[in-house]
Amino acid sequence: MSPASKPLTGILERLESGEVVIGDGSFLITLEKRGYVKAGLWTPEAVIEHPDAVRQLHMEFLRAGSNVMQTFTFSASEDNMESKWEDVNAAACDLAREVAGKGDALVAGGICQTSIYKYHKDETRIKKLFRQQLEVFAWKNVDFLIAEYFEHVEEAVWAVEVLKESDRPVAVTMCIGPEGDMHDITPGECAVRLVKAGASIVGVNCRFGPETSLKTMELMKEGLERAGLKAHLMVQPLGFHTPDCGKEGFVDLPEYPFGLESRVATRWDIQKYAREAYNLGVRYIGGCCGFEPYHIRAIAEELAPERGFLPPASEKHGSWGSGLDMHTKPWIRARARREYWENLLPASGRPFCPSLSKPDV
Repeated sequence: MSPASKPLTGILERLESGEVVIGDGSFLITLEKRGYVKAGLWTPEAVIEHPDAVRQLHMEFLRAGSNVMQTFTFSASEDNMESKWEDVNAAACDLAREVAGKGDALVAGGICQTSIYKYHKDETRIKKLFRQQLEVFAWKNVDFLIAEYFEHVEEAVWAVEVLKESDRPVAVTMCIGPEGDMHDITPGECAVRLVKAGASIVGVNCRFGPETSLKTMELMKEGLERAGLKAHLMVQPLGFHTPDCGKEGFVDLPEYPFGLESRVATRWDIQKYAREAYNLGVRYIGGCCGFEPYHIRAIAEELAPERGFLPPASEKHGSWGSGLDMHTKPWIRARARREYWENLLPASGRPFCPSLSKPDV
């Protein structure tokens, strides 16, 4: 059944039926490259200053197959944006809802870790910041809530506790690798604490590439199983290969944030990631920084047999390079097959550069 003919159902109903939910991808890194976000604080004023740019990126993800339009509200709390925070959150909700209405997409209101936790750990103050954003999301009637990008499970639990004050489903993702959070809490224990706090969907996002993120997801799944707890699993990794990063992820690599292009995953890498995530039991599959619309399309194409349809963006993309069979050059026509792209070892074109880096920390 095509998405246009399906009734719009909630996030938990979709996941509980076994449906694959495809998230969106990179906003901060992508809009920085396009000239609409300033690196450093990474705040989303673009929803007010350049709404057309944000709307266009939402549309690209929707066309590529995303089922969720997440509000562009990363770091949009009062501690980072002072008096602008409320207008930014409201505008982000409006843009996400406008685009979601053009397809089979839900709107997720998103919050992230605060800038003050690592210095003060003031639960009351931090929860107030989360609650302020929640009030806007409730006013704008988002479909569900995502607490993302948390280094410390304690703060993530606080976020879940606040979001549970609403009657909307809560998802939470941590930006951790297999070593666990910054207080050495294991991924499995993090997942247990988050589910006990009330999260219905748990997982990881950002900081690490697809392979590492799936290793962390496996540990989270095992932790939940040992504890006898159930939750839906969600993964939204980087669109970059980062096997050489340390515990804090790609932010410690010398290429972060302006020299990461040589690490970009191919669409074929992402098809492999999507299949492995699905086989692991993850049903909410998307991306984060560096994850472009064509990466989201790769997820949708890989899982088209399970979903029963292709996204609109696939109208301009031949499966496994099949469109190349019309090329005039025979050696390029020979690339119009799955085996070629699955086994390709892409070169960087940089003969004097190493394949891996040493993290600065």
